[in-house]
Amino acid sequence: MSTIDQQRYVSIATKKHDGNWVWTPVWFAQCSGEGVYYAFSAGGAGKVKRIRNYQEIQVAPCRASGKTLGQSVSGEAWLECGADQCIEAYVALRHKYGWQMALLDFFSKLSGNFNKRQVLGFSINDN
Repeated sequence: MSTIDQQRYVSIATKKHDGNWVWTPVWFAQCSGEGVYYAFSAGGAGKVKRIRNYQEIQVAPCRASGKTLGQSVSGEAWLECGADQCIEAYVALRHKYGWQMALLDFFSKLSGNFNKRQVLGFSINDN
């Protein structure tokens, strides 16, 4: 079991064209116990654009504020497009974050941003 599995939040670092890393805290959930994790973001967010260009990421446990709490591990991310995987991701996120996710979804739908989200899949190299 990964130490990431036990965390409430993680910070994901995505690579820019100049080689620098940009850290962003995210809500995440593991699906089906298969070492695949899902998060979500606004479809036009910088991390989405960076993952489109570079799938290599770094993942570290963090606080809700984004302050990292431990060592990072390398991993790989992708933009999830499969309807079944997106449904599974949202089910896992709603299970993990409960009322917080329900409230976020409500306001996202109210503002018209819910359907503009991008589901992010990632796996880590837990060596």
